[in-house]
Amino acid sequence: MKGNGRKLVIVADGEFPSHPVPLRIIRDADIVVCCDGAIRHLEGIGRHADAIVGDMDSLDSERMEKYSPIIHKDPDQESNDLTKSFNYSLALNPGSIAIAGATGRREDHTLGNISLLAEYAKKSDIPITMYTDWGYFTPYTKDCSLRIPPGTQISLFGIGESVKIESRGLKYPLKEVVFDNWWKGTLNEALTGQVELDINGGIVIVFVLYT
Repeated sequence: MKGNGRKLVIVADGEFPSHPVPLRIIRDADIVVCCDGAIRHLEGIGRHADAIVGDMDSLDSERMEKYSPIIHKDPDQESNDLTKSFNYSLALNPGSIAIAGATGRREDHTLGNISLLAEYAKKSDIPITMYTDWGYFTPYTKDCSLRIPPGTQISLFGIGESVKIESRGLKYPLKEVVFDNWWKGTLNEALTGQVELDINGGIVIVFVLYT
């Protein structure tokens, strides 16, 4: 694993997960970076934060005082708290970054946060994964091989112009399909324990449903 090998989790202030997979990832993380308002969710599961990042518009005065030693205020209005937390996290040189609590509640926030994975993938080659209560999103900038159980539901989203993918191991094979619309790679299924994707141009965000 690249970086220092530590597992870092960013907890965003969307719908806090209830599924055991993202909850386990939060609890087992070596470092937890929290978007400002999400600290109340961490308090609810008894998990401490190593840093609280954001413009602090969602943090009440009592928590501002309580967590002052770990608060990293960033007033930049050109980026959201998730991106501020991601940039802060990269500076810690982690081995991987997981994101939880970035979906749910409002669909516009959900779509915006998922699309940001493409931008994050451009900034670093460490593994980046966004976990929800249904599955997980992972961005890929180059050919990849995914080890997932046969029968697993999987969707692919091309980000960028003229993204082409050739696949092996999917129920509905992709061969030079141009991903000029988000629906084109959705609702597929793994046939074997390994799915291989050859990516030509752009970035592909892969969603895998929990089994």
